[in-house]
Amino acid sequence: MLRLVVLALWLFWPTTLLAACPDWSADRAEQEIDALHDRLAAWDRAYRRDGRSPVDDDIYDQARARLESWRVCFSDMSPGPAPTADITSGELAHPVPQSGLVKLDDAVEAGAWLARRENVWVQPKVDGVAVTLVYEQGQLHQAISRGDGRSGQDWTAKVRFIPAVPDGLPTKRRIVLRGELYRRLDGHVQAERGSAGARSEIVGWLARDALGADEASRIGLFVWDWPDGPEALPERLARLAELGFPDTADWTLPAESLQTVLTQRDTWYNAPLPFATDGVVLKQSRRPGGEARAEAPPDWAVAWKYPPRSVLARVRGVEFRVGRTGRITPLLHLVPVSLAGRTIRRVTAGSFGRWRTLDVRPGDAVIISLAGQTIPRLDSVAWRAVSRPEVTPPSTSDYHALSCWHPSPGCEDQFLERLAWLGGPEALDLAGVGIGTWRSLVEAGLVTDLLDWMSLSAESLEAASGIGEVRGQQLVGAFATARQRPFDAWVEALGAPPGALAGEEAEWTALASRDLGQWRALPEVGETRADALRDFFTDPEVRGLAERLGEAGIAGFQASR
Repeated sequence: MLRLVVLALWLFWPTTLLAACPDWSADRAEQEIDALHDRLAAWDRAYRRDGRSPVDDDIYDQARARLESWRVCFSDMSPGPAPTADITSGELAHPVPQSGLVKLDDAVEAGAWLARRENVWVQPKVDGVAVTLVYEQGQLHQAISRGDGRSGQDWTAKVRFIPAVPDGLPTKRRIVLRGELYRRLDGHVQAERGSAGARSEIVGWLARDALGADEASRIGLFVWDWPDGPEALPERLARLAELGFPDTADWTLPAESLQTVLTQRDTWYNAPLPFATDGVVLKQSRRPGGEARAEAPPDWAVAWKYPPRSVLARVRGVEFRVGRTGRITPLLHLVPVSLAGRTIRRVTAGSFGRWRTLDVRPGDAVIISLAGQTIPRLDSVAWRAVSRPEVTPPSTSDYHALSCWHPSPGCEDQFLERLAWLGGPEALDLAGVGIGTWRSLVEAGLVTDLLDWMSLSAESLEAASGIGEVRGQQLVGAFATARQRPFDAWVEALGAPPGALAGEEAEWTALASRDLGQWRALPEVGETRADALRDFFTDPEVRGLAERLGEAGIAGFQASR
């Protein structure tokens, strides 16, 4: 087997978010729960007080759910306070509690919820910041951020500058409205762009000492609740339009069936909209008035969010793979997570330098998203495990473009990558020969340098695992085609740096005789590349391979004897 250059240290973690309990001692569990609680509290403070949104809603919800699952797992411990930002002197009490909504997981849950209700309507779940508007005697009296649902920041002075929020209403009665301040967008397609940072932008604007006229003009308002308005939703919508809030009626549609909801949800996800959305909201036409509202989520409305664009994952191990040129790539092995219908088990940390900066270790929680809808990408570290084992990476000085020409201990990765490049489409293009074949030959001891395979017989190939008589004959045929490949393909196969074939020479001796000045004089070659080319053609291992190719009669190498 190919030896890993790295630590493979695995920590227990459930294979799904809530599927099992961590195998922790009581002390370890208390430390981990406290650490996650503190992280959630910090995110709350950043969002509610400092005007920043460190993570998107999906990650926040997953982290909170994980905290609650840990508390269930270790229920004999004292629960501790729920993470929340400290109340400041600048906050106002909500006239009606701002509770969240129960979130449905899938169409099955949506169908079950709909089956128990009549006269249900669907709205887009506009992705902005929640606000409570209080009008007294027809004039805007207070604008309150969501805060902790009981009280929030006093946004009144800033909200008065937002054209989308009327200063006055054509009525003298007291009216309390709840809605979403959102970033106006032009033709925003949620499926393609996600939330595009729209909510964070609104939060940032409202956190400033003053809200500029340009920013204010780019803020819209979607009113999604009038607690003491008309009892039936159609009447509420009509009256809201009369009061100056027509958008609510435009974006509220009857949900006649589950199929209607599915179709509309898909339409809003893929169609251009004037705002970002993160799902849909289903609500009954009739619901309790403001005085009957509680802090708990209501049973008359639910949210069905779109699939998350990012997911929390637990790191099980860190591996370092060495590529053909000696580049070290850190690979994180994850407890499997699902994202956009895919199961993700590993993700690259990018460059070795980025891994050092992030300092990712087994046990850490990381945020994973998809680049281009398909490729897993490490976004950041969500929080670090309390117990963080040491990770010993390979030394960068041990690996470079001219290291590992043989599968000696510590060189298995780079040597295999050299073979994969040699047989790949950029070089000799050996049909049916991939890295799995090379691995079998190396593990069988049949290939110990870059050219051993040229002299293998079908009988000797059968000694490798998984290679029988038929496969052996196929490989001999594929290897034989290499002898007919042109000189430039063989130069690529040996791993020459870019620019090796610059100039007019088309045989090895001429290339190998160039000095540094001659390489630098070529228009296609700069100083850095000239150094690499000089080092390549003077390397003893490379010279030895070239001599063997000359002895084997490969065109362009014979003169090197």
